[in-house]
Order: sequence, then C-alpha cells, then structure tokens
Amino acid sequence: MSFKSGFVSIIGKPNVGKSTLLNALLGEKLSIISEKVQTTRHRIKGILNNPSYQVVFSDTPGIIDPKYKLQGNMMKFVNESLQDAELIVFVTDFDIRNEDEAIFERLSLIKTPMICLLNKIDGVSQDQLNAKLNFWNEKKLFKEIIPISALNKFNIDALLKSILSYMPEGAPYYEQDQLTDKSERFVAAEIIREKIMVRYKEEIPYSVQVEIELFKEEKDIIHIHALIYVMRDSQKVILIGKGGSALKNVGIAARRDLELFFKKKIFLKTFVKVKEDWRDNSRTLKEFGYDSE
Repeated sequence: MSFKSGFVSIIGKPNVGKSTLLNALLGEKLSIISEKVQTTRHRIKGILNNPSYQVVFSDTPGIIDPKYKLQGNMMKFVNESLQDAELIVFVTDFDIRNEDEAIFERLSLIKTPMICLLNKIDGVSQDQLNAKLNFWNEKKLFKEIIPISALNKFNIDALLKSILSYMPEGAPYYEQDQLTDKSERFVAAEIIREKIMVRYKEEIPYSVQVEIELFKEEKDIIHIHALIYVMRDSQKVILIGKGGSALKNVGIAARRDLELFFKKKIFLKTFVKVKEDWRDNSRTLKEFGYDSE
C-alpha cells in the first residue's frame, strides 16, 4: 500500500472551533481553547500519524483585521500556512457575523483546493442546516461542504476520509511518533496561558504572554518556572489577586493539565513581570517568537 503525506491548513474567523477541530482530529489536546478571540496566536502544527499516512495540520489564528503589531504578525502566520498546504480547511459556524464580504474576498483569492466545514451543528434544525449549506454552495468556493461538530467529534471520520483523498503519495515529513513541531516549552507556556484566558476578563487575557524560564525534566518529575508578562502594573495586581490567590488557582489548573499532557508529576512556579506595550514592540515580539517563519 502506498504511503500518503501532506499539509492541511485550518483557517477561519475567531471562535469557530478551529483548535477544537485540530484536537478532535489528533485525539490529543494540543491547541488551547477558550471562548475569547485571539486564543490561538501562532501557527501550530499537529501531526496525525498512521501506518499508511501522515497529515500535518496547521491550526492558525482567527482571521481578523489587525489593530496592533502582534495581530499583524498573527495574520502572517495564517498566510504562511496557505503556502505549503495541499488542502485548505475553512471552518465556519452558524454565526452570521462570520459571513462578511471581506472573508469571501480572501477565500476567492486562494488557489489551493478548499473544503468548508459547517461546525457547531449541535442543536441546529434541519432547515437551518439546509439554509447554511445552500448559502455556502452558492459561493462556489469549495470542493466539498461538510457539517460537523468538532466538540462532539460528529462526522470527524468522514472528514478525515475526505482529507486523505487530497493528500499525495510521499514519505513522511516528521518522525512517526511526533505530535507537533513545537517544543515542550511552547506547549507548557500555552497550557498556562489557556488557564489565564479562561479565568480573567477585560484586557488581561490579551495582554498576557507566557515564557518558560526553566524546563528541567527528571525521571519522575518536571520542574517548570514560568514568567507571565503583562503590560501594566494594574494588570499585574489583578493577575496575582489578593494574597496571590488568583495566580495560585491558575497554577493549580495549569499543573493538572501539564501532568496530563507530559504524563509526569509537575512542579510549577510562576512569576509575573511588566513589559510595557509588548504587543506593539517589534523587538519584543521577535523575542517572544512572533516573527514570521
């Protein structure tokens, strides 16, 4: 039997379920998830391995109009993911705000084969589903339109079968036991940032950057020291909370997920620092890994 391998880019507006889809396809929680926009900031490659194929998925930031340099760099990650893909998977849902002329125009410029996923069909009536299918069919942008529920893994097997039909024959790009191209430090930082995204409101989630200062793995335990950057002293006070209680709760939740992912006991220490306006500082963005590839 011939071996298939290729790249698939997952794109779409914010909060349509791109990261949930990647996790469902991989059967592992790799990309972090929250209800807030800009949860995904990088291009994250998730590698699905099988004896007969290897599919490299790219989870990308939600498509937005950039308002500061960080967002501009995030959109560069989206564009880069389109350049090496054999297939583009465009994820949308039933929120009318995700259907504007700007997104139609962007999609019309893509020459790579595309399929459309109608996500979050749970609780949607057949009439609503049919109306949405007709809406996207009329755009004539896609090879296929597939209804799914990424959260409940509905139609994921059918989706994977469709994806594989677009993959060319070829050798694997990565080792057969590799889950992602990202480092262990990156994964650890993202898990901690997810807990902040979920627990805080207003500007805190969008002002936070997590960097791993120490990642020391021993036989039965991993020692992790994480630096959490915010942009103002007032944000630092809110993040830490009274008597350090808020930050302690972040650490407890993060440690739980870190132990699940790394399958080892985790000793986690967190520190909060202020780095003013880091989202608009080109040098700092490069230090944080937001420069394009």
